[in-house]
Amino acid sequence: MTDFDPGTPPAEALENDHLFAAWTATVAGELLQQVRASGLEGKALKDAGDLASHELLMSLFAEHKPADAVLSEEEHRGTSGANNRLETPRVWIIDPVDGTREYSEPPRDDWAVHVALWQEGALVAGAVAQPGLGRTFHTGQPPVVPARTAPRPRIAVSRTRPPKFVEELAKVIDAELVPMGSAGAKVISVTRDVTDAYVHAGGQYEWDSAAPVAVARAAGLFTSRVDGSELLYNQREVRLPDLIVCRPELAEPILAFVREHGTD
Repeated sequence: MTDFDPGTPPAEALENDHLFAAWTATVAGELLQQVRASGLEGKALKDAGDLASHELLMSLFAEHKPADAVLSEEEHRGTSGANNRLETPRVWIIDPVDGTREYSEPPRDDWAVHVALWQEGALVAGAVAQPGLGRTFHTGQPPVVPARTAPRPRIAVSRTRPPKFVEELAKVIDAELVPMGSAGAKVISVTRDVTDAYVHAGGQYEWDSAAPVAVARAAGLFTSRVDGSELLYNQREVRLPDLIVCRPELAEPILAFVREHGTD
């Protein structure tokens, strides 16, 4: 959408990585809402949204953070940013549209824009914009996780491909399954007391979880691979197929189930 103007980032965002992540994710979300209202449908809307958000984010990083590398879902097979990221101290890991299926199905709000910063071995900033909610969740002002209000644990799962082992896990810990769209929406749902855990295995990439995990960690939630090992980013192999994000008190019951039953 050539007529979209993201404006100038606030001065504090240029000095603060948390706020820059939040600003870029937010303006990309605003552009996506504009594309969504353009009359396109289905695959055409998915493709247009992906491309517009990706090009906007890449232009913003090129203008304001030219020394940093970028790993984007839309760029990782290309050249820009992807080739030098393993030798660069700072790498932005982005997903221009997380949950393209949900994005292409107005008025669904369970889709997101992910912007995370990896620096010298660790995630140091992240933002997840959920334009359908009119909110951007970020590490500069981490979400305050409310006290749990549901009598039973709630586990966020894919609305189209819920893992079989999570259905068994739910039976063992007496949990309710809550289907929803993007990985970012699922992780953020834990911070909002919409769910209490997100458990996934079976295929994801770094950009699917980097920003949500950064926000979840800042909010005090437990995060790990399904075997309990640390989630690592900016690796040579960008596939990161599984994760757990949950309230801390649910971590051991979930990990114990995986240790005993696996994820097959």
